[in-house]
Amino acid sequence: MQLKPLHDRILVKRLEEEQVTKGGIIIPDSAKEKPIKGEVVAVGQGKTADDGKLIPMNVKKGDKVIFNKYAGTEIKIEGEEFLIMREDDVLAIIEG
Repeated sequence: MQLKPLHDRILVKRLEEEQVTKGGIIIPDSAKEKPIKGEVVAVGQGKTADDGKLIPMNVKKGDKVIFNKYAGTEIKIEGEEFLIMREDDVLAIIEG
């Protein structure tokens, strides 16, 4: 199934956090928080300004991003979990 977000929304797949701390302690699933990092899977065309002009998106497909902890709406597509969120919920793009 293909999904194309509308306007200034993006589709993000969460990236899994490390399971072991630097000290070697294994973190059980019940104690883990949901990751705030993800990879952009699809983007909308952009936001429409009050004057009718299209404001292009700053993020693109394939970007790794950090987003607000409680951002977006969780959805399942073919058994995989994704988030649909507004571009405004993205705090940073991870480079390198």
